[in-house]
Amino acid sequence: MHATLPLLEISDFPAIRRDRLSTLQLNIGYLCNQSCLHCHVNAGPTRTEMMSSENIDLVVEVLKKQKIETLDITGGAPEMHSGFRDLVVRARKLGVEVIDRCNLTILSEPGYEGTAEFLAEQGVQIVASLPCYSADNVDAQRGNGTFDKSIWALQKLGSLGYGNPGSPLKLNLVYNPQGPSLPPAQEQLEADYKRELKAHFGIEFNSLFALANMPIKRFGSFLISKGQFHGYMDLLKANHSDANLPNVMCKTTISVDWLGNLYDCDFNQQLDIGLPGSSAPKHLTDLLTAEVDGRAIRVADHCFGCTAGAGSSCGGSLSSDTEAGAESTESAEQEA
Repeated sequence: MHATLPLLEISDFPAIRRDRLSTLQLNIGYLCNQSCLHCHVNAGPTRTEMMSSENIDLVVEVLKKQKIETLDITGGAPEMHSGFRDLVVRARKLGVEVIDRCNLTILSEPGYEGTAEFLAEQGVQIVASLPCYSADNVDAQRGNGTFDKSIWALQKLGSLGYGNPGSPLKLNLVYNPQGPSLPPAQEQLEADYKRELKAHFGIEFNSLFALANMPIKRFGSFLISKGQFHGYMDLLKANHSDANLPNVMCKTTISVDWLGNLYDCDFNQQLDIGLPGSSAPKHLTDLLTAEVDGRAIRVADHCFGCTAGAGSSCGGSLSSDTEAGAESTESAEQEA
């Protein structure tokens, strides 16, 4: 696999600092039932990295100490961790909102029966990957049969109340472009998703998050092998907007890897770029005594993926200004 960090370290991305910490984003392990091209953590069925029970206990202590409002659990497929359910229950008892970043297909895998019911019982918010509302595009990005399994899972979640009008159970979907382009306008794409999924499958959901692919790990290596890495970086930089800087997720979020190490975001985690400064907290244990509010954020060229066009974060677009994103998407698709 091609290394991308040497191509990203020298950067003119604007300096930014943290606001109040409100979200702990936890990568509980890299084990996954899928191996998607756009996956920036290289998750898959053969990965063995999984968070220890000791670090899971530390997570709960940090939630209490830092008065964390949201626990955002990701992977891999986080549901495949043996301690996933226990962590969810403990966090919910503290009054913490829990987000499960679900690939949907895990809900139909043998051994994971009842997972959807568990998530509903605990009032967990689900953020689910669905790169398109057509079978051909989804299967091309995520493997044959993925679309049908995803539709089954969404219908299952809907039967439990997820995404239904008036229901407290939130279901948000995630869109990623298939190639080196920016996502199209989120509002229009969301309307298309809602129309098509409702008409053909009876599926309803709350919001669509349109995310730009990050030029790191598996996708970054793919760009390098196709000779498209520098072109994609030029696209991101040309569409950078300072207006998105106040809303980037790293200002209120700490990312935690499966070993308990701390990072400014999930992407820095995958590049092994820790919090800047010798006095910065390095591990979950440090968050029992240290604060991160107001600290500088470690930036590199991949950060332009969060500020290009309408902006991109784990919660989707950062602004309503989507004209640049739509135009650059069309241009990039013509070049690909």
